[in-house]
Amino acid sequence: MALQQTVKDKVIFSGIGLHSGMEVTMTLRPADAGTGVIFHRVDLTPSVSIEAVAKNVVNTRLSTTIGKDGAVVSTIEHLMAALTGCGIDNVHVDINGPEVPIMDGSAAPFVEGLRKVGTHSLSRPKKYLVVKKPITVVDGDKKISIIPSRYFRISFDMRFNHPVVNNQFRSMKFAEDVFERDYAPARTFGFLIEVETLKANGLARGGSLDNAVVIGDDGILNEGGLRYDDEFVRHKIMDSVGDFSLAGYSLVGHIKAYKSGHDLNHKLVTEILSRTDCWELVEADAVKGSSVVFPLSSPELVWSEA
Repeated sequence: MALQQTVKDKVIFSGIGLHSGMEVTMTLRPADAGTGVIFHRVDLTPSVSIEAVAKNVVNTRLSTTIGKDGAVVSTIEHLMAALTGCGIDNVHVDINGPEVPIMDGSAAPFVEGLRKVGTHSLSRPKKYLVVKKPITVVDGDKKISIIPSRYFRISFDMRFNHPVVNNQFRSMKFAEDVFERDYAPARTFGFLIEVETLKANGLARGGSLDNAVVIGDDGILNEGGLRYDDEFVRHKIMDSVGDFSLAGYSLVGHIKAYKSGHDLNHKLVTEILSRTDCWELVEADAVKGSSVVFPLSSPELVWSEA
């Protein structure tokens, strides 16, 4: 059986919050099967626990923020993507501030830390949300859909009217090794012309060339340039992995995104969860490498790849 997993031991991450500019320390510790991912604001008295699920999302401006009882944790998407990329279903996250540390602007430092501490298999099987019918959300000229597939795949069409970024497209068939190598290191990015406006609105206070790709009028300002020629769209896909983990289950379906972001990602997750006729929960019979093999005795589960 494909079993749920947690971390073997505690792992600690420290750094600055991208938007808050605050120094934050975050400790991940093992959790029982069925717990999910729970953030605990240990700097508050009493502490507040916030489950990382779609119903607790309170803000999607420039990042994904969850909240409960007046407490929030923002910019959770990179950590959530790293947990998904390492196959971790259950973990407690003790955090002493309102924002996950940005690290180098990617999910790679989280993946590295999680790989070092390792994972522990639990006694309960993993459940997958298998999409059976297409679901689409449209917002102006932006669009995102999920259609049936035998795999978790994200195809992203990114459009910017800027000579440095321009248009980028990439499609990822999810596997842990592929995510770790090709997507986790892709950094968040922003435009130099927008930085002062963001800071004036209380955002990007911790942003720097150490934790974001900064795009000027004529090129990339970071020494060393980009990690990939199409780092921007890879980062968008990495963000999406984190955002869609808030469905509470591993997804099996093909996400097709056009000019999407955190807001539209969240709207699709919410729409998926409300459309119970369009999916079913399935326990995987086996795992082969990092690819899940689903039982095919049920005709509705036999599809060609989308």
